[in-house]
Amino acid sequence: MTTLYNTFLERALAQHGSLAAIEDQLPRVLSEKELGAIPDKQFLAEMAACVFRAGFVWRVISLKWPGFEEVFNGFLPIWVASRSPEEIEAMASDKRIVRNLTKVKSVQDNALFILDIQREHGSFGKFLASWPSDDITGLWAYMKKHGSRLGGNSGQYFLRFSGKDTFILSRDVCTALLSVGIIDKTQVTAQRDLKKVQIAFNEMQQESGRTLAELSMILALSIGPR
Repeated sequence: MTTLYNTFLERALAQHGSLAAIEDQLPRVLSEKELGAIPDKQFLAEMAACVFRAGFVWRVISLKWPGFEEVFNGFLPIWVASRSPEEIEAMASDKRIVRNLTKVKSVQDNALFILDIQREHGSFGKFLASWPSDDITGLWAYMKKHGSRLGGNSGQYFLRFSGKDTFILSRDVCTALLSVGIIDKTQVTAQRDLKKVQIAFNEMQQESGRTLAELSMILALSIGPR
């Protein structure tokens, strides 16, 4: 019987020719120990990058990133969290970054979020490391509720770029899931649909032994060349 995992793997092989060609494109995730060792300022920087990239040209953010590091003082959470409203407004007017007051405020909000997690778990990395992969959509919901502008793809990409194992509901991944009837539209936001997707990824992970990130990329590769 053809399983869900084998269905997507066979489609990816048809598109890319060999398992080696697929393996070369699969992302790596960090171990719990590696995640726990990352300083919290690095997580705040990644949150800020994902927030500022949303709806913007990613290359522009990359080119300006040294300026972001300067304006936000290396993204030290305690420093960003303690800026006054006047200082936040001044930062949002600084030409070294993309000037957007709402997004600059969100960086401060996320610094406060990280500090709250730090007090409870020791560090944000330890918090991420302790969250089970079989409920990654629960982590998405938690970050959306407690963080700032970390819902949708921004939160998913933050986790991926930070090294936490997660799938990403990109257009290609949603198209792949739609093709086998797991979802019925290419945008997944309802909790009942997210639960269906989580169950499908859990099933594929148990069968294949692969990470969620690897499985996510295999689904994307099953749609066509990258």
